[in-house]
Amino acid sequence: MKVWATVLCILSVMVTPTFGEPLDTVFLEELTWPELRMLVQTGRTTMIVPIGGTEQNGPHMALGKHNARVRMLSERIARTLGNALVAPVIAYVPEGTLSPPTGHMRFPGTITVPEDVFRRLLESAARSARLHGFRDVVFLGDHGSTQVGEKIVAARLNREWAATPVRAHAIEEYYHAATAGFRALLSARGYRPEELGDHAALPDTALTLALDPSLVRTGLLRDDRAPGAGSGADGDPRRASAELGRLGVDLIVARTVAAIKASTTNRR
Repeated sequence: MKVWATVLCILSVMVTPTFGEPLDTVFLEELTWPELRMLVQTGRTTMIVPIGGTEQNGPHMALGKHNARVRMLSERIARTLGNALVAPVIAYVPEGTLSPPTGHMRFPGTITVPEDVFRRLLESAARSARLHGFRDVVFLGDHGSTQVGEKIVAARLNREWAATPVRAHAIEEYYHAATAGFRALLSARGYRPEELGDHAALPDTALTLALDPSLVRTGLLRDDRAPGAGSGADGDPRRASAELGRLGVDLIVARTVAAIKASTTNRR
């Protein structure tokens, strides 16, 4: 029995991670607090706060598109930076009014929050990061409605933190690359303006196909007709493909990493 107990003890040591040795993850929610503390102490002092949104994305794309997309892109950005971790995705953002329903709120499943609530949430997340030793808090918004709020919160915090080494960064280049930047790339390849659209069209759908194809109802993309008025889609997504989407992913990651490096280097 003593021999078996010794063998079992050795095996448990072999298969159990050493205490304090973090997993190969950049996601805050997958770490224990001692693992996180060790990573911060060894230089992982940038926290990315991914901001998604829960909204309609046309008849062919799931409501959680923004949340899934910003989480996966944030992981790639964090791993490329090498000194960053990723906070849980903020899934509730301003989407329009409730009464009367405006914007995406006209479609079932969209969830909205007031602008002031959203800004207080960002501020509290950033203050939490600072308390735990992070020096740079980076807001990455996958949704257009969050861009102004991100900038206002970052500016307010930076005024307050002027005498400290901690800074907040609203990285607009992430959103610009995912929208205007990706549309320009596709336009140069011959895709038509009516395909590029502003919401749930070819670029939006291609990015999602590249990152999480389970969120796209590909059977609807083979329809003979483009989604019409009232569908929630602004543009024609039918020629979207994962191959095109990967071009957008590479563009977003490259431009966002460069923008984060530039912003965190300039600590004024």
